[in-house]
Amino acid sequence: MADSNEMTVNLVVLGRTQTGKSAAGNSLLGSLDFESHLSPSSVTTCCSLGHSCRILGITRRNGCELALRIRVLDTPSYPHSSLSKEQVKHTVRSALAHHFREEGLHLALLVLRADLPLCPDENDQTIQFIQELLGPTWKDFTAVLLTHADKAEEAGLSEEAYLHKASSTLLSLLSSVQNKYVFLDNQKSIIKEERATVLRKLLNFIRQNNYRVLLKHDKE
Repeated sequence: MADSNEMTVNLVVLGRTQTGKSAAGNSLLGSLDFESHLSPSSVTTCCSLGHSCRILGITRRNGCELALRIRVLDTPSYPHSSLSKEQVKHTVRSALAHHFREEGLHLALLVLRADLPLCPDENDQTIQFIQELLGPTWKDFTAVLLTHADKAEEAGLSEEAYLHKASSTLLSLLSSVQNKYVFLDNQKSIIKEERATVLRKLLNFIRQNNYRVLLKHDKE
């Protein structure tokens, strides 16, 4: 934060194949930095960092408007169609250390599809991966991003109704990360107002964590 009127927010998107990680990253950045399309195999095979332009109108500090710069690290999915768990973990860990070594990571976004049920085995596998990747304080630095929320809306489910009907597996996961979750409408996510709402929620999570950052190093 060299500029007192500017803040850089460092995010990483994690999740399974075809959950919409890369598309979510593009929505947060307001760009098309990351390749994202329907595929029978995992699309992302390496990490890449995307940068937003200066974003105004999201938040203020000490009575003054605060400009945001969002940096999103897109990652290969796990499980992956062509990479082992160790390969994915090494790739992501190295990228976190390379890109966020100095400033640290503000928030890891676990991307799940709102239109698909979360099964216990799938959840356990994903949580174990994140624990191994981020370490013992992973819950403080992880939020759940529920993509394809437009599908739930089409089914007549508000966010509250969706959570009321959600599986105990999903509700337990949300509880473990202190109910840090955001719904992302894949049809509206690139619209300025929708993006601003999502960014405000993420900033609130970061504020609740006292702006702490997670520092990762290659040899961890």
